[in-house]
Amino acid sequence: MTLPVPFAQRLTARTLALNTRLCLGLDPREAAYSDVAALRAHTLALLDACADLVACVKPQLAFYEALGLAGMELLEEVCEAARRLDLPIILDAKRGDIGSTAAAYARAWLGGRHAGAALTVSPWLGFETLEPFVAAAQQHGGAVFVLVKTSNPGQADVQGGGNAERVADELTRLGAQQGGVLSNIGLSSIGAVIGATHPQELSAWRARLPHSPLLLPGLGAQGAQARDLAGAFFEGGTGAVVSASRGIQYAAGCDLGAALRAARGFRDELNAALERAERS
Repeated sequence: MTLPVPFAQRLTARTLALNTRLCLGLDPREAAYSDVAALRAHTLALLDACADLVACVKPQLAFYEALGLAGMELLEEVCEAARRLDLPIILDAKRGDIGSTAAAYARAWLGGRHAGAALTVSPWLGFETLEPFVAAAQQHGGAVFVLVKTSNPGQADVQGGGNAERVADELTRLGAQQGGVLSNIGLSSIGAVIGATHPQELSAWRARLPHSPLLLPGLGAQGAQARDLAGAFFEGGTGAVVSASRGIQYAAGCDLGAALRAARGFRDELNAALERAERS
């Protein structure tokens, strides 16, 4: 039986091959379009146009779920198109539950047609709830990105007081247990979500999470600046991706040209930040 190429390995290979650390968030907002057909056409066209500029794609499931059956069908189209484009997929669902429910979520989003994808998950019902997701990700060559220090201002209500650090330390423990599975790139299948809106903390989180690929949301509309994010990366510019959604998809309404320019600008700004860091 041929083992799948792990998500982190595919993500790292694409980062280096295309020299991009940008993650394309696809969050289609119904109010921006005349109808669902226009939403579908624009979303798929955007994915195709930006593919060579990004390391991965991150559909936010809430926006597809809000459209009902048509939205879930579009989500599957987006995932199929991403696979054709050889784009690693991060399903942004922030799932988290206990026991058999967690296992069902893991089967739904990390197995079957979604085998090899990554899934954002919440640890805030306890560390034991991560186990089904971690097991499914390892089995199918995928990954999990666990919420540690999110980009929203209210995160400190729950993640403050050392709680985020406790989650990070658990992820490091779990990542170390994977041993040499990904020893060639130093990353496990257990990633962490660290908001790009905390730039002064990124170097500390990178050091605290040595085995974890990092997903940094918040670039663009949430105010994070690409020039401030070099601390999240390993030497050589790997180990993290930075997500922008509205700042690309709706850079100027539904103008695809503007979206393409925004994506190229974010990619180049991230690369310039890393080059400055390496020179300093």
